[in-house]
Amino acid sequence: MKMQDTIEAKRSRRIRRIRIFSWCIASAASLLTLALLYLVTTGYPGSTVMFCISAILTFLLVVYLVLWNLCYHNRYARTAATLRECYLIFLAVCVAGFVVLQVLITSGSRYDAESAEVIIVLGAGIYGETPSSVLASRLDAAIEYAAIHEDVVVIVSGGQGRGEAITEAEAMRRYLVRRGVREGNILMEEKSTSTRENIAYSLALIEDAGLNPADTKIAVVTNEFHLFRAKRIAGKLGIDAEGIPAKTPYLTTRVIYQCREAAAVLFDFLGIGI
Repeated sequence: MKMQDTIEAKRSRRIRRIRIFSWCIASAASLLTLALLYLVTTGYPGSTVMFCISAILTFLLVVYLVLWNLCYHNRYARTAATLRECYLIFLAVCVAGFVVLQVLITSGSRYDAESAEVIIVLGAGIYGETPSSVLASRLDAAIEYAAIHEDVVVIVSGGQGRGEAITEAEAMRRYLVRRGVREGNILMEEKSTSTRENIAYSLALIEDAGLNPADTKIAVVTNEFHLFRAKRIAGKLGIDAEGIPAKTPYLTTRVIYQCREAAAVLFDFLGIGI
């Protein structure tokens, strides 16, 4: 009897430690998510993506912790154990799918634009009238290409979003002109709000200029993490676009947007445009 009481006491202490640990981990993850939500409300750069990632991971963590704790509840132990095993299998499938998507994204980030006649620089947000660091990296890649190919037509593509004093295209044009790109070589597309619209409306500009997009060598300029999806969208719109990858500034920015892009590529495969 005494031994049984000792076993029960140890089990109770273990369950208590697990519950305390679970509460601490769940609380820390929730506080981090709330902090990121605050940054979203203040307009901190990149906070929306970080908040979404944090919210998803926190939700997945809380679900696992609930199932883990239920495994020690006599009434629900068997069902919870089965559900936990299924949940772990689900997470394993998600991780495997994420890895596959990252391989696809990385494989599509190669530079393969040798003699493009037109390059399309995709928008990526501005602060007031100033290009974001991600957008600036795309513009710098376009400047490098234009310096070698002086007659290339540069299309800057991006409309005006919340918190932006001018269109992204106008901010991009000013950036390029200040750094030596001939203004006469720049065309502006100022209506788009997504990658698909960036490319579709830019192709319309090419047609308006008297060129046939199908017979014109076109390259898309964007960051490495974005190039696979951009070229895939271009293919859906009927052109075999080349790619000019821009180096993403800061490792943290690359990691955050690489994770976001995995979801975007998945939605693209499912036919859900973002």
